[in-house]
Amino acid sequence: MKSKQALRARLRAARDAFVAGKPLPIAVPDAFRARLDRGLTVTSYVPIGSEADPSPLARAAVEAGCVLALPHVTVLSEPMRFLAWETEAALEAGPFGLSQPSALAAELRPDIILTPMLAFDAKLDRLGQGAGYYDGAFARFPDAWRVGVAWSVQQVEDLPVDPWDMALHAVVTEQGWITR
Repeated sequence: MKSKQALRARLRAARDAFVAGKPLPIAVPDAFRARLDRGLTVTSYVPIGSEADPSPLARAAVEAGCVLALPHVTVLSEPMRFLAWETEAALEAGPFGLSQPSALAAELRPDIILTPMLAFDAKLDRLGQGAGYYDGAFARFPDAWRVGVAWSVQQVEDLPVDPWDMALHAVVTEQGWITR
């Protein structure tokens, strides 16, 4: 089985090189818009480095009347929480280079989780950064619709998976919408 650490390093380099070429932004697929409904909680994230930017999807969610939340992390031993965020509200610096809402913001239960990643495969397995925050969130909110946001170059033939890994329901890239 491939070493996840070596795979992560290779995929980060490929993603960085791809983004340096200034790819097209990610468009909002009709299938995503169809899932949005007033009052749903959609979690987004502020991209770090060469991560794909989910802001078009977050904007579509707000336009549909959804509530936005962003991840909030304190320490590795604590689970990631999703805290309410108004799009004009200031963000605070968090660990790992995160930009996150104030710890005083309301914690929300997500209906749709927009998820960053390093890689995904045709089975919609995902490889994250390795801290397990999204794995923990997927386990805590198993009914949430898990949507990966990535660049097309991040798709690989096959990923090593662990028993706790949960596949995504869909992935959106600059080339389109992928579902199982």
